Amino acid sequence: MIKNVSKLLKRNFKVLIKFELIYKLLSLFIISPLFSLLFKLIMKTNGFKYLTFENIFDFIKMPSTIIMVFILLVFMMIYTVFEIITIIVIIDASRQNIKLELKDAVNISIKKSLMTLRYVNIGLIFLVLFLIPFLNIGIASSFISVIKIPEYIMDFIKSNIFYFVLYLFVMLVLIYTLFRWIYVLNYIVIDNCSFHKAKKNSIKLGQKSYIKDFLKILLTEGLIYISYVIFVALGILLIVLIHHYIQDIFIVNSILITIIWLFLAFSLIIFTLASIPISYAAISYLFYKHKYDNEEEIKMIDFSKIDKEVKRDKKKNKLNIIIMLIILITGTIFTYGIQKNRFNLNINMIKDVEITAHRGLDKYYPENTMISFKAAKKAGADWIELDVQSTKDNYIIVMHDSNFKRVSKLNKNVWDVNYSEIKNLDVGSFFDKKYKGETIPLLEDVVKWAKENDVKLNIELKPTGHEVNFEKNVLEIINKYGYENNCVITSGKYESLKNIKKLNKKIKTIYVMSLAYGDITKLKYADGFSVEASNISKSFVKKIHKENKEIYAWTINSEINISKMLSYNVDNIITDDITNTKNIVESNNTSNVITEYIKMIQKIF
Repeated sequence: MIKNVSKLLKRNFKVLIKFELIYKLLSLFIISPLFSLLFKLIMKTNGFKYLTFENIFDFIKMPSTIIMVFILLVFMMIYTVFEIITIIVIIDASRQNIKLELKDAVNISIKKSLMTLRYVNIGLIFLVLFLIPFLNIGIASSFISVIKIPEYIMDFIKSNIFYFVLYLFVMLVLIYTLFRWIYVLNYIVIDNCSFHKAKKNSIKLGQKSYIKDFLKILLTEGLIYISYVIFVALGILLIVLIHHYIQDIFIVNSILITIIWLFLAFSLIIFTLASIPISYAAISYLFYKHKYDNEEEIKMIDFSKIDKEVKRDKKKNKLNIIIMLIILITGTIFTYGIQKNRFNLNINMIKDVEITAHRGLDKYYPENTMISFKAAKKAGADWIELDVQSTKDNYIIVMHDSNFKRVSKLNKNVWDVNYSEIKNLDVGSFFDKKYKGETIPLLEDVVKWAKENDVKLNIELKPTGHEVNFEKNVLEIINKYGYENNCVITSGKYESLKNIKKLNKKIKTIYVMSLAYGDITKLKYADGFSVEASNISKSFVKKIHKENKEIYAWTINSEINISKMLSYNVDNIITDDITNTKNIVESNNTSNVITEYIKMIQKIF
C-alpha cells in the first residue's frame, strides 16, 4: 500500500505542498479572521456584545441567529471542502500521470466546490465540519481547528466509569459512521455524485473491508507521526552532540546548529503540510482499489483542457538561494546570541504567572477539605481555589456540588439542610478510605487558617437561588479577618459579582466562564476573567490586559496546555497538580540554544 500511495503523491508532490502552504496561510491570515468578523456581525445584529454560558442559549434560540449561523456554516463547509477537493483533484491527475499546475488544479476545484452548494449536499456540513474534526484524524481540513473536548470535561469523563464507557461508545459510533462515509468526497469529486448517492456508494464500496481500511489509514497516520518524531529526535541529538563537542568555537558551533535547525524546521513544515495529502492519497488508493476489485467503473477527471507544459523559472531559483542565505545568517546570529546569553525570547521572564490549586490539591486529596488545602500550601501553590455555598441556616460552607451525594452518602441539597446536620459528614472516604473523617469546612475556618499561614484564596461563589444575603455573609467573614487584599471573589454568576461590588468596590472580582466570546471587557463588575483554557488565545489575553484586567486559565494539567497558556501570558493558571505545573513553568523559564529552538518550532505548528 505504501508503494502505491507514494506513486499517487510523487508526480505532483510539489504542487500539493505549495497548495497546502498557500491554503494554510490564507486560512490563518484572511479566512479565519473573516469568518470571526462575520460571526461578530451576527452577534451585533442580534444585540449581543459578548457570549457567555449565561446568555448563549438566548442567542442560539433567536430565529435570525439560526438562519445566519446556518448560512455561515454553509460557507465554512464550502471553503473546507475546497481543500479536500483540490487534493483529490491533484491525486487523480497523478493517477493519470499528468503533471498539473496549481492554477489548473484550483480552477477545477473551484467549479467542483461550487457544485456542493446544491441542497441535496447539505449532509456535507455534518461530515466535514463536525464528524471528521471531532474524531481528530489526519483527514480533517487544515482550516478547521480540531474540535477538542475541554481538558476539565475529559478529566471528569475519565474519572467516572459510566461516562467513560458512554464516551467510548459514542466515539466508536462516530468512527463507524465516518468510515462508512470515507469515500463520499471521492465520489462527489470524481463521479460527480450528490452527497446522498455518494454516501450510499461509499457504504457499498467499503462494506466488506471497514476494519481493514480503518487499520490501513490508521497505519498511514501512524507512520507519518513516527517519521515526524524520529526526525525531530535525530535532529535534536545531532545538535546536542555538536553543542557538546565544539561549544568553545562559537561561530562554527552557531553556523552548524543553525543549518541543522533550518533543515529540521523546513523538513517538519513539509511533514505538516503533507499530512493531509498523504491521508487522502491513502483513501484515494483504497477508493480506486475497491472500485477495481468490485468491477465498478473507475471514472477520471477531465484534464484535457489544461496546459500540460511546465516551465522552470531561473529567477525564482536565484531568489530562493538569496532568501536561504539571509535566513542562515539571521539564524546564526540568533543562535550565537542565545549561546552567549545576550537575549532570551521567553515572555515568562517578563511576567511571572501565578499558580492556583483547584479545590486544594484535589488530585491527591479529597477536594475542598482542610487536608487538601494544607497539602496545596505545602506544594507551593500561590493561590488556593475553593467553592462556597450557603446552608438553610445561612452558614457559608466550602462545597462544590449543590447536593452532597457525590462526596458522601447524603442525598440532600445544600439549601435543605442546617449546618448542624452536615457538620460531621464524612466527605473524605469517597476519595480514599484513608481520608475517612474529613469534614466540610466553614469558609470562616479556611479564611482564619489562610491568614495564619499567609495563603491567598480564590473564593468562588456558587449561588443556588435559595440563599438570603449570600454575598453579604461572605464579605462579612472576609472583613472580619481583614482579608480582602489577600483574596479574590469569583463566580460563574455575573449577578453575584455585581452584588459584591455594590457592597465593596475595592475587593477584586473574577468572572468564571466556560464560554467567552466577544467583548467581555464590557462586564464592568468583573476585574478579571477565569476562562476555560480552550477559549483562550493570545489576542484574547492581549485584549483583556489592554483593559487592565486579569485573565485566569482553568483547569489545566497537561504540559502542552500549560505551556500554551504561558506563551499567551495569562496571569494565573488553575490546576489540579501544583508540583507538575510548577516544574513546567520553571522549565519554560529556562533558556538555552536547544529549548529556544524547540519553542520556535512549537510555535510554527
